[in-house]
Parts: sequence; C-alpha cells; structure tokens
Amino acid sequence: MEETSLRRRREDEKSIQSNEPKTTSLQKEVGLLSGICIIVGTIIGSGIFISPKSVLANTESVGPCLIIWAACGILATLGALCFAELGTMITKSGGEYPYLMEAFGPIPAYLFSWTSLIVMKPSSFAIICLSFSEYVCAAFYSGCKPPDMVVKLLAAAAILLITTVNALSVRLGSYVQNVFTAAKLVIVAIIIISGLVFLAQGKTKNFQNSFEGAQTSVGAISLAFYNGLWAYDGWNQLNYITEELRNPYRNLPMAIVIGIPLVTVCYILVNISYFTVMTPTELLQSQAVAVTFGDRVLYPASWVVPLFVAFSTIGAANGTCFTAGRLIYVAGREGHMLKVLSYISVKRLTPAPALIFYGIIATIYIIPGDINSLVNYFSFAAWLFYGMTILGLVVMRFTRKDLERPIKVPIFIPVFVILISLLLVLAPIITKPAWEYLYCVLFILSGLIFYFLFVHYKFEWAQRISRPVTKHLQMLMEVVPPEKDPE
Repeated sequence: MEETSLRRRREDEKSIQSNEPKTTSLQKEVGLLSGICIIVGTIIGSGIFISPKSVLANTESVGPCLIIWAACGILATLGALCFAELGTMITKSGGEYPYLMEAFGPIPAYLFSWTSLIVMKPSSFAIICLSFSEYVCAAFYSGCKPPDMVVKLLAAAAILLITTVNALSVRLGSYVQNVFTAAKLVIVAIIIISGLVFLAQGKTKNFQNSFEGAQTSVGAISLAFYNGLWAYDGWNQLNYITEELRNPYRNLPMAIVIGIPLVTVCYILVNISYFTVMTPTELLQSQAVAVTFGDRVLYPASWVVPLFVAFSTIGAANGTCFTAGRLIYVAGREGHMLKVLSYISVKRLTPAPALIFYGIIATIYIIPGDINSLVNYFSFAAWLFYGMTILGLVVMRFTRKDLERPIKVPIFIPVFVILISLLLVLAPIITKPAWEYLYCVLFILSGLIFYFLFVHYKFEWAQRISRPVTKHLQMLMEVVPPEKDPE
C-alpha cells in the first residue's frame, strides 16, 4: 500500500516537473484481415438489397443491368487505387480531408469536412440504420407496412448501440466488424449458392434476349451508375483510419485489391441469382428483393433472409461509424471543428467525443426519415468530393514531387475517374433537375461563412465561448488532446 502511494507521488512529481503536455494517440490495432473486413463490411450493407431494383429500372433489361454492376465495381477499384496512392503518400487519418488540405489548402479541406460531418457521413449512417430497421420490422409486420415511429425508434437505438461500441474500444469495434462481416457473407453465400443451383437446373429463361428493350440514353445509364455506386460506397473507408493500420504501405493496397474485387464478384453473382427466380417485372414490383427471393427459394426457412440482411446492414453501419469518427477527430485536430472533437479518451484510447457528435447528428437525420432524399444528397456531394480529391492527386504529381510515393498509379487512371465523377455530378442535374441538388450546393457553400467566422479570423467572442465548453467537456468525458499532427 505504501509502495503504491510512493509510486503515485513520484509519478505526480514527474508530471509536475515535465514541461511537455500529456498527450495520447490512436493505437495501431487494425491489421490486414480487419482492413479487408472494414472494406467488405462497409460496402456490403443495404445497397445490394435495395439498389438492384433502381439499377434495373434505369437500364430496363437484364444484360445492361449486370454490366452496370461490373462497371461500378471496376470504377470503385480504380478510385480506391488512387486513394491507395494518396493514403501511402500522406499517412494521416481522415480520408479525403488531409489530401485536400495538402493539394488545395484549408478552404476545400474545410468544405469537405463541413459537408461530410453534417451531410454525407451522418446521412449515410442514418440511411443504413433505417434500412436495418425496416428489414427487422418487416419480420414482425408481415404483409403490412410497419409504423414509421417503430422504424425510426429502432434505427435510433441501432445508432446508439453502434456509437457506444466504437467509443468503448477500437479493438471491440474491429471485432464487431469482423463478426458481422462473416454474418453478411453467409447470407450473400446463401443467395449465390441458391441462385447457382437454380441456374444449373436450367432456370435461364430470364437471361434470354437479355439486351432487348435496353435503355441506352446517357441520362438513364448515368442514373443506373448512381444507384449502383451507392451500393459500392465505402470503397475508400480504410483511408479514414490510416494512422491505426499496422504497416499501411502493405496492408492498405492489399486490403483494397482483395476487398473490392471480392465485393464486385459477389454483387454480380447475387444479381444473377435474383434473375434466376424473378423476372425483371417481378423484381421491379418487389418491395424487398432479398425477402422475395427468400420466400421463393428458402420457404419455410425464408426468415433467414431478413435476419441476415439485418446483420449485413448493421455491419455496414458499424464500419461507417468506425471510420467517420476519425474524420471528425482529424478535423478537430486541424482546428477546423471544435477542439474537443479531436480529444481522445484516456481510458479507451478512442476518439469518443467525435463519435458521440457523429451519432447525435445521424440521429437527427432519422427524424425526417426520407431515405430517397438522403441518398440523393449523399451521392451528389460524395462524388463531387471524390472527383476533387483525385484531382488533387494529379495536381500533387506536379506541385509535390518531393513526396515519397510507395504506390504510384498510372496517370490515366485518376484522369478517367475524374471524368466519370464529373459525369456523375452533372448527370442527375441535367437528366432530372431537382431542388435538392441546388440546396446541397448552397449548403456546401454556406460552410464558407463558418470557416471565415470561426476558423480563419477566430473572433475573440467565439473563443471565449468555446474555451469553457471545451474545458467542461474534457473533465466530464475524461479526454485529453491528441499528439501533435504527424508529419
């Protein structure tokens, strides 16, 4: 007892004598397997169970529909390879944020963090949790639509649970991700194997004349890509936790090269399986494609499908929360958000304040609960910044030749992805103009007001308000500032 007290006194004296502030950093807990699981687990969520209907509605035939799914996988892989160069050249967590900062300076980086923190990441989290909630509720409200209040409350509960798990432990969040990734691969395997069995039995009628009546307009194809790429979103998630990757120069590109092609193959086979038991018309009329597939193939064990689809969506939500919290952490560290958002839990070594903030914003998005509107907002803003970030890669080839590039992709790859991103941003505006795209642009630009008021000029009255708030939250949540931003 006396030895313990003496040790504590010595530690206190050492702390008092030291001029260096106590700091804590994120731990390198994520290996190759966990990295692959984060990519696969985040991509395979609600998209493959929702988007097939939208992709088919725009292509209007089976052949082009399958081609779109393959093309989306190729585009996601090319984009991820560009991000692999960025991630190994600038080994900072936060995804697009540090890349835009390095390439274009603080204003584009701030606009990305503003848009991502308030619109893209929380809306994506909310969409996935709403999808999870709808599939779970469907099992208890067979034959009728579940009440909106029940769906929203369950979605809010899912957000609370996932945020808590990730705030408690990096290792726990990673473990949960691995478990749910395994679960979702089970349901994908069930659908694929069932479809292949039907295919082997000669169920190929829906693949005959598969290009007949295909929609070939640029607008229709672009909208099909829009919906298909929503299902692939998450291909860049590993770049948000680069600082927590063990051996990022090796594990980041390997996780991308293994994870995304695996998802692409799964998506194509899942769609083939759907078409073995449903005609295009039946698929378009289905309220839940995977549930309809299960009813026709797995009855009386069709309950397995909505159960494992729920696992799939909650796994995707966990992966999104796990990575998005790091974006808020980095933005706070750079001084672009409240400083307390960059603080790290002393006991848990996780960016707990950032994760809690993220969970609160996502819960607010649950209230309106309009999935289609949220998807449109998300996709428009996401591909605007994907294109801008990869443009930054091309710019830094000329302006930052001094940076070491362990991975260097051929220049035509980023140029191609930039052109496709431009098309994806402009296509919905040209083919189907809607006020929501204008609102999205105005909302992004409104971030400039906050930047100049609170970040660039740092008015003293704002600082006087934020300092006591930060101090109080620091004591309440037992968090400390991070180490100095690594170079």
